[in-house]
Amino acid sequence: MAHIADLAEYVATSPSSYHAAASAAKRLDAAGFTALDEAEAWTLGAGAYYVVRDGAVIAWVQPEGAAATTGFHILGAHTDSPGFKLKPKPTTGSNGWWQAGVEVYGGPLLNSWLDRELVLAGRLVLRDGSVHLAQTEPLLRIPQLAIHLDRQVNDGLTLDRQTHTNPIFGAGDLADADILAVLAASAEVDPAQIAGYDVLTAPAQRGEVFGEGKNFFASSRLDNLSSVHAGLIALTDYARKPEGRRIAMLAAFDHEELGSESRSGASGPFLEELLQRIQASFGATVEDTARALANSVCLSADAGHAVHPNYAERHDPANRPQVNAGPLLKINANQRYATDAVGAAAFAGWCAAAGVPYQEFVSNNRVPCGSTIGPLTATRIGIRTVDVGVALLSMHSAREMCGVDDPWYLSKVARVFFGE
Repeated sequence: MAHIADLAEYVATSPSSYHAAASAAKRLDAAGFTALDEAEAWTLGAGAYYVVRDGAVIAWVQPEGAAATTGFHILGAHTDSPGFKLKPKPTTGSNGWWQAGVEVYGGPLLNSWLDRELVLAGRLVLRDGSVHLAQTEPLLRIPQLAIHLDRQVNDGLTLDRQTHTNPIFGAGDLADADILAVLAASAEVDPAQIAGYDVLTAPAQRGEVFGEGKNFFASSRLDNLSSVHAGLIALTDYARKPEGRRIAMLAAFDHEELGSESRSGASGPFLEELLQRIQASFGATVEDTARALANSVCLSADAGHAVHPNYAERHDPANRPQVNAGPLLKINANQRYATDAVGAAAFAGWCAAAGVPYQEFVSNNRVPCGSTIGPLTATRIGIRTVDVGVALLSMHSAREMCGVDDPWYLSKVARVFFGE
């Protein structure tokens, strides 16, 4: 329960990927990690370090005795979640209502965002180049049309992404509306100085434990802050006594919901560049680096699907993951997940060492699965990768749910993985 309460707090302080990275940085600072600037020369040795690039963060613990051929144990995750992103010329409206012009980000369950109080959160870049995090109070709402005006709505709701998803944030003369001024006030900056912004919506409601026996947890952004948080807990705990034979690393990327193709995404150069700099600090040769990567593993941690009681036919008939039954080992014949037999055996060993149950997930052949950063990392870096994650219901909803035990289980396995 303490882990779930802390996860709820992390989600609350992470309404955007930029906040998620900043919140992670605060936790890493408190745990004694050293922040590194990518534009500066690095002097590395035994210790704990991290780098923030936009909405991504990579942190690692380098133990005494690490050398050019030392392998990496990397837990990969992502900081972004589906929602809506603020467009250019964002203040719109009609018929006396003030509205925000937004663009769909990723693949949200659109209907789940209706009739919820939303905040705006992200980063503002001023004309002097300075970057400021901004987060409003509950500001927005996407109102659904009343049933009296759509008598067939319960036969099937269809939302037009352009005309039906613009949230309201005020009423009155449109000439008086300025949503950027509201954002600027939240960051205590001059709105006239805003030169650029990356701002998204996030549900205002905090995560809550519920259900018989308080066994369930509902929150926004469990996909995939549940994994980022588990990795942070495990890595900061491991940093207190880094007894392992590997360099332990958390790589939390941005833009996974868009395909990861960005400078801070898993298909970008962030992780590869960082590994190269660490290897350079050892004076590693090409031979040394090849040996280090051959000794490395990535645990790609991203949320998966628990069997849905009302749609059980959408799941594989033999593999039916439950909540509170341990993290998922995600398997796919077409390499949408990167798990292979060697990785599956390794994960079974880490779970056994942690005293944690686990369960296998595979898709129904008629319902192809999505993918993760796992295959991307395996392809780009060439290290063995295992796909795992916490089982959810309502993935990509504005409010997802999991069992209270599973995020804690994942953190325990991650702790063993880092110190194995």
